Amino acid sequence: MWAELICGLIIYKLIRRFLYDDDIVDVESSDTDAIFLVANRLERIYGGKVYVGLRIPDPDTGSRQNIDMVLVTNENAVVISVKNFSGFISIDKDGNWVSNSEKRHKARRHPDPVAEVKAQAAILESYLEQRGVALPEGYLSCKVILPNPKLCMIPSNFPPEVIPYDEWIKLKPGPRNMFSGWIKGAFGSGKKEMQESMHQNLNFTLSTAPMWDRLELKGNKYLLGEFVEFQGRQEDVRALRNVKRSKVGRVIIQKMSMFGLAPAKVQVLYSPRDYRSEGASASEWKEVTVRSSTEVVFQPENSTKFRKVRLASVVSMLLSA
Repeated sequence: MWAELICGLIIYKLIRRFLYDDDIVDVESSDTDAIFLVANRLERIYGGKVYVGLRIPDPDTGSRQNIDMVLVTNENAVVISVKNFSGFISIDKDGNWVSNSEKRHKARRHPDPVAEVKAQAAILESYLEQRGVALPEGYLSCKVILPNPKLCMIPSNFPPEVIPYDEWIKLKPGPRNMFSGWIKGAFGSGKKEMQESMHQNLNFTLSTAPMWDRLELKGNKYLLGEFVEFQGRQEDVRALRNVKRSKVGRVIIQKMSMFGLAPAKVQVLYSPRDYRSEGASASEWKEVTVRSSTEVVFQPENSTKFRKVRLASVVSMLLSA
């Protein structure tokens, strides 16, 4: 019986992997997962780099503005808000978005996402200027993506910045696609060196900007928030004492198991934080072995509660400076 169950599970995973597009099937699993699925797809389509989970200081409010993602290509930068709405969506007379779903009996009103993302773009542009990156006029734009296949948009005057699901799935790799208007050349001819210099500075500034910590879990699941600490056996926590944001930027978990059996221990690889390069070389990675039951204590964004995740379920962790 157990053999039949295991074989059935393997066959199911293989069929799901080869016959379905994970960008579409799993996009409604959670808001954070939807953000990363959109980010991964944009990188495949446009190339360039997508920066997820930025927390840009807002001097007017003294707080930090959360930005879902910023897509940077050779020609353009786009501030993108991902709204994982399901059910029915419309716009009321005050400009608010009204959502109705089967899970809720009462309609919910949301502040205009287009107005929000435009405000985020303005705050980001001001932040970049403070750090010495002056963007040409028209270089920075904004979009709102609605990637959930279970969303029905009731005819309303949705702004052109809104990309609904039926348009989102038509995006294809290549120089000519229906959203080529996203990428508008902001530089004239003869300014290639200036463009490359600004592009390099922009990428460096965004890569070192404040952002949420990122926890990647098995099954292409993600958490954005703040890493708190490790918990578990005293000797395991002691072995991980050097994994702290002041010293480490990236952590990778490698399972020590065979034939899909639950691992008793895991290898924790971590690299020192280095702003001079994209990542550490192979010789710079450190390694410790701890019990797989050791837990990561993580506080998700917009939550007052802490979540504990066993290292056996963790793929990687990125720590913001």
